[in-house]
Amino acid sequence: MTARGNFKRQVRARAAKTGESYTAALRHFRQTPSGDVMSEARNPRSVRLAVAQTLVREDPRDVEALRESGREVRSLMREAGGQGARIVHFPEGALCFPSKVVMSVDGPEAVGPADWDRCQWPVLRSELAAIADLARELGLWTVIPSVHRLTGPNRPHNSLYVISDRGTVVTRYDERLLSHTKVSYMYSPGVSPVTFEVDGVRFGCLLGMEIHYPELFAEYEKLDVGCVLFSTSGTPGNTAAQAQGHAAVNSYWVSLSVPTQLSVTAPTGIVAPNGDWLARCPTDGSPAVAVVDLDDGSEAAADAVTFGRPWRRKARTGIYAEHQVDDPRSDDRTAAF
Repeated sequence: MTARGNFKRQVRARAAKTGESYTAALRHFRQTPSGDVMSEARNPRSVRLAVAQTLVREDPRDVEALRESGREVRSLMREAGGQGARIVHFPEGALCFPSKVVMSVDGPEAVGPADWDRCQWPVLRSELAAIADLARELGLWTVIPSVHRLTGPNRPHNSLYVISDRGTVVTRYDERLLSHTKVSYMYSPGVSPVTFEVDGVRFGCLLGMEIHYPELFAEYEKLDVGCVLFSTSGTPGNTAAQAQGHAAVNSYWVSLSVPTQLSVTAPTGIVAPNGDWLARCPTDGSPAVAVVDLDDGSEAAADAVTFGRPWRRKARTGIYAEHQVDDPRSDDRTAAF
């Protein structure tokens, strides 16, 4: 704690002396392997992220609803681009979150296997193509959830498309830990984590109800991501608190993207590596974006990134073994006082 406190005091002292921001002052310092402070560090990694909340519609048979969702997504892309974002992240169902009742061959009274022939696939593809075209026009990386069709009779994936600033799909994340209904009646599960990089910052993707699985977030920490993008249409429990916990435990950024329908209680937003919310969308149910610079050198991130994450990694390498003792009072769990 002493090294950490001294480090932060030196950064703040420079900021006070020069009038720089904490982030700017930090760029003149970095930790050496011995824990000392070395001046004139390299610039910390930084990228501007926008996270969106949109109205989620549930009927993939409704052509006009699909078109309206596409228009809303593209409007928010333009807003994000206008605020200087390099990447924008959307909620599960941004184009459509097919209702289990609408899709059920046994519905609407009962939930059964989904009939994916009911989906307006040509319309969905055209909206995704228009989104990719706009991503290229704006030079804006776009992470957009959608159903990903497979070869029949296989069920589709529930997916996140990662579209580059050149308008091409560079990778796709498929939800792995699905709800009972999703895996029983609707989707084929994915099999692997997915990462990609924008301006030197590595991102990981999660979807649906996967916020309930800490091991998935720990997996991305091991893959050295700087930010996890989590898209959901809604899931039981305190999603916002869980997002904060995952960010703080893993010392990375977490972007939480939810529908406008959930904004009253858990609006879309971005959590810093210290577990604090840095920006959130309005709670009035309106489509919106929140924009943050994911800067490892910011005061909200520097402490967790410089000290917390490296120490936890070191602690997991077996450093305690040499300090363990052979002592009968240690072995006897009933020893009193």
